[in-house]
Amino acid sequence: MAPAGSKRIISLLAVVVISLISSVSLVFAGDIVHHDDVAPKRPGCDNNFVLVKVPTWIDDNEEDEFVGVGARFGPTLESKEKDADKSRVALADPADCCTTPKTKLTGETILVHRGNCSFTTKANVAEAAGASAILIINNRTELFKMVCEADEPDVSIGIPVVMLPQDAGESLKQNLQKNLSVFVQLYSPKRPLVDVAEVFLWLMAVGTILCASYWSAYSAKEAAIEQDKLLKDGSDEYMNMEPCNSSGVVEISATSAVVFVVIASCFLVMLYKLMSYSFIEVLVVLFAIGGVEGLQTCLVALLSCFRLFEHAAKTYIKVPFLGAISYLTLGVSPFCVTFAVLWAVYRREPLAWIGQDILGVALIITVIQIIQVPNLKVGTVLLSCAFLYDIFWVFVSKWMFHESVMIVVARGDNSGEDGIPMLLKIPRMFDPWGGYSIIGFGDIILPGLLVAFSLRYDWLSNKTLQTGYFPWTMIAYGLGLLITYVALNLMDGHGQPALLYIVPFTLGTFITLGIKRGYLRHLWTRGEPDRVCPHVQLQPSE
Repeated sequence: MAPAGSKRIISLLAVVVISLISSVSLVFAGDIVHHDDVAPKRPGCDNNFVLVKVPTWIDDNEEDEFVGVGARFGPTLESKEKDADKSRVALADPADCCTTPKTKLTGETILVHRGNCSFTTKANVAEAAGASAILIINNRTELFKMVCEADEPDVSIGIPVVMLPQDAGESLKQNLQKNLSVFVQLYSPKRPLVDVAEVFLWLMAVGTILCASYWSAYSAKEAAIEQDKLLKDGSDEYMNMEPCNSSGVVEISATSAVVFVVIASCFLVMLYKLMSYSFIEVLVVLFAIGGVEGLQTCLVALLSCFRLFEHAAKTYIKVPFLGAISYLTLGVSPFCVTFAVLWAVYRREPLAWIGQDILGVALIITVIQIIQVPNLKVGTVLLSCAFLYDIFWVFVSKWMFHESVMIVVARGDNSGEDGIPMLLKIPRMFDPWGGYSIIGFGDIILPGLLVAFSLRYDWLSNKTLQTGYFPWTMIAYGLGLLITYVALNLMDGHGQPALLYIVPFTLGTFITLGIKRGYLRHLWTRGEPDRVCPHVQLQPSE
């Protein structure tokens, strides 16, 4: 029998794995409206900061489309392209537009540089000179929120004011200096209430937990049947069986569940502080390695169900440094490695998200299959800690770091990438802004561990659908995730801590059913029946 110290070490190592994979726990669609309660507001200066589409035409040929940000002041922009006016662009002289332009304007959009006077001064000067809108070129590639000065009186500006990033503004400026005809449109389209991508993500998350739960429960039941045979035969093999934690399944403890928050928080801060192109490359390699292992495990389990591959799955060969490996594992390994390498090399291609999702789903299923919670007590501690973790790093961290650490990490800011790879993502199909809807691995793995436990408990206790806990826990997870997407759309795509909604639904439902049926004490302290490897002792039905 393995010593208790070894069990604790294995349990902690399991939590380290969960922490690294599940550190990002978020649903996200990309903000197009930025609510800001810090920037000063007053009459005439109370707009939300919205992203603005700026399509351009050079000598009547449609060219690049830039993205700017609207100012706190000025009229709101049209939301539909067909309603937005197309206007000629004129270069300001003087370039800062802090004084009256030397050239009289007749409804043009004036292009000006940032600096030397306030944004509202530039807008007032441009409007007085006859401009229909003003484009302000920022002095860096990022966008800047244009607000009113604290000591300015109430403003009344009647033309749209939009800031462009430096590279976009310089491109327009160079075309104007070549005496080319430049036209633009300014509009800020709204997102659809629900995008198909969110529906598919919901189905993917629910389907992943279903597959992982049934695989975990099936393995536990098969092991229980096998041990039942050994008990009836009075076999000496039963007496020599090792405790379950020494097998391929690792059960985490309540202490490990608390440690999860610390390790995941440290890893998240490390991602936040070290976020760069090089660091993303390291994460890509680590994810590819995990994806290979997950895909290989899932394929071997799936193919071994077919008679054609049954012999290869049960025949082993000894490989140096790796030990005994089945011929089936050796057969699928090259495919898995090739798949992961191709994804890593071509991950910036438009369809690379498919490969990332396949690797991600396989990795999540494998983690839920290998790492298990032994009872409701551990599940409660784990999900409660994850609940607080999610809220802190999405919302509370803004007060400490002046931005949401979780959202910054999920987006992969300052890395030149579309985000870290530990995410499931699907392109937003009917969104005029494009981009991806994403869900973090933590939003699937952590509640998935509890859902899988509920199904193992039902099967090992011979419960029916009516008397079991799994159907209700699974439905509760689906509803919690659905509410998360409703909140996401109500918040204009601003990232939401999914566990804020999922944990109360999933854990609350499980605990409530346990109390109502009088089985909470058993679920809380014992959960799955005490067992040795393989999983043992069938429980009587209620």
